[in-house]
Amino acid sequence: MSDKALVIISTSDAAKARTGLMWSMRCLQEGWLEEVKVIFFGPGENVLLEDQEAQNFVQEIQKAEPTLACKFLADREGTTEAIEKLGVEVVYVGKIIADHIREGYAPLVW
Repeated sequence: MSDKALVIISTSDAAKARTGLMWSMRCLQEGWLEEVKVIFFGPGENVLLEDQEAQNFVQEIQKAEPTLACKFLADREGTTEAIEKLGVEVVYVGKIIADHIREGYAPLVW
């Protein structure tokens, strides 16, 4: 069984995104899992930009682990710079997601 989670925030529903972020934050703070990685993808990137509580969770998560967002989708939406200003690294995540799954990370999609 894996002790590593890959949390993908792709929902446009802010409450669902916050749930995934809260869980990720608590995992990192309490050591519930060995590793937790968070990636924003598509509509989840917009939630990040629009929701202060989501931004607060990301600040806490980033104390332990960098967060990522999808460059292809952010560039398409014209939101790359705004996401980067929040301290989130904007990169091409397709291969990163595949590599993490291959390395045994359990994908959790919110």
